[in-house]
Amino acid sequence: MTAAGKHQVNRAEAARPKNRQGRAGIRDVAAAAGVSITTVSDALNGKGRLPEATRRHVREVADRLGYRPSAAARTLRTGKSGLIGLTVTTYGDEPFTFTEFPYFAEMARAATSAALARGYALVILPAPSRRSPVDIWSNVALDGTVVIDPAEGDPVVTELLRHGIPVVSDGRPGGSLPVTAWVDNDHEAAVSGLLDHLAEAGARRVGLLTGTTTDTYTRLSTTAYLDWCRRRGQDPVYEAYPAHDPGAGALAADRLLARPDRPDAVYGLFDPNGTDLLAAARRYGLRVPEDLLVVCCSESTAYATTDPPLTTLSLKPRHIGTAVVHLLIDAIEGHGGREPVQQIVPTHLIVRASSQRRPPRRATVVPPREPRGEY
Repeated sequence: MTAAGKHQVNRAEAARPKNRQGRAGIRDVAAAAGVSITTVSDALNGKGRLPEATRRHVREVADRLGYRPSAAARTLRTGKSGLIGLTVTTYGDEPFTFTEFPYFAEMARAATSAALARGYALVILPAPSRRSPVDIWSNVALDGTVVIDPAEGDPVVTELLRHGIPVVSDGRPGGSLPVTAWVDNDHEAAVSGLLDHLAEAGARRVGLLTGTTTDTYTRLSTTAYLDWCRRRGQDPVYEAYPAHDPGAGALAADRLLARPDRPDAVYGLFDPNGTDLLAAARRYGLRVPEDLLVVCCSESTAYATTDPPLTTLSLKPRHIGTAVVHLLIDAIEGHGGREPVQQIVPTHLIVRASSQRRPPRRATVVPPREPRGEY
């Protein structure tokens, strides 16, 4: 590098102010933007009555300098920890490791990214005991919590709200649980649509694998199936099992296909149902999709490579994870209204071979070849 070039680099470095720790601080941003420290704070936190041009200018300067707010300084200034929780409470004392399921893993990844983008850290919490709803979190200073599929009268949510901790639920809360906000899918429309898809593919008796819990997802999806059967004049054919039990789904799939009124198509509400149904079909000598059409709700990409590839319903967990975090942080920072915010996220049916009847093969008549002449 030439001396002139080195001099230019040094001048550029000098123009980038930093604090003692080698990182740009709020004073550096204020000096570079030509505004006060209070203006910087209001612009970055979405507060105050600033002109939009000023707010945008401050944010651009902060981004250019690589400024990141100090968590410790924020805690001292606001009394908040910058930590938000994420948990499932539906199964109470059951040994349910929810992050092992693709839906929860996708949702948690999106929620983590959304939290970090707004200066918060997401803490994944184990399902608390029903006997002591909040004791498990007593050593974690949470500003708010995201709860997945809380059941009616959920004691954990009730206790958190009693302590003044904002709660946003992934899934409509059961009963009159007064959560701060919720985000959910239109489960009735999703189930009705996929059942219509199976009927259009030739199904005459559609069955269901469902759960025994009272969470909103299970309840609304099952009710939508029963309503669809009533409109179609079909007798319901379903099996319910405890979804937290990894072996119960396979047994329920076996029971469903062993019934004298065996369905010719099945929708499974939970992620393992796809492989459970494919295995049960093989045991009973049923071909998928010729003898049995199969759909399950899952975010797993593995179903694209099963034999046959399996149709899945996606609940868009990344979209939901991002939405619940933004709603929670808005509530923590006082940007929400008095009434609970409600958001509906559309679903997406990924149609694969398992739900599409193959047309019967037609015999192909090959005309006889002309005999070759002798040369």
